[in-house]
Amino acid sequence: MARGKFIAFCGGEGAGKSTQIGLLAEHLKSGGHDVLLTREPGGTEEGRELRRLLLTPGIAWSEMAETLLMVADRVQHIARTIEPALAAGRAVVTDRFALSTLAYQGAARGVSIAFIRTLHAEACGDLWPDLTIILDIDPRVGLGRSKRRLAAAASDETRFEALDLAFHERVRSGFLELAPTLPGRHVVIDAAGAPETIQARIRHEVDSLLS
Repeated sequence: MARGKFIAFCGGEGAGKSTQIGLLAEHLKSGGHDVLLTREPGGTEEGRELRRLLLTPGIAWSEMAETLLMVADRVQHIARTIEPALAAGRAVVTDRFALSTLAYQGAARGVSIAFIRTLHAEACGDLWPDLTIILDIDPRVGLGRSKRRLAAAASDETRFEALDLAFHERVRSGFLELAPTLPGRHVVIDAAGAPETIQARIRHEVDSLLS
């Protein structure tokens, strides 16, 4: 059986990843693809516990502790969820992967990029998506979107939204500057447009990968 393809979505808060992933899943399933949707943190049972600890307020993690917990989640995610699905020939679509750790904990938090890259190579088998879609948005716009969404859902996953604008600007710069240096294909898509326009560009990239 041919190995499946691995697709990741990354971007700042409020970039519309969840919406676009849902639309892409519908498209892929209508084309006969067996699709697994997952996310980080939280793509395993253990990861869901880590997600709660990492995304809800209350614990003042150090920059390094936060980084190591994100990677611990990824180790479980790859072993328990991603690799079995790829081996079975499924298309795996994840909401965030290693590039997000490089942007958030590396570029924005100040943890060494080289250290995160080495840790990913050693702990995660240096696995990179076949395609990473970066939804790029002005942090001012994205934060407003994200805060409204969380409030409407009565969600307490507000830890990163509570950080200042300068942090989110560093995240955005990290995505754009780091992506060209990493293995695999990375595509930057303007996330400020109409959802259907964004989705058309995403489908073009994914269909090219899968054809």
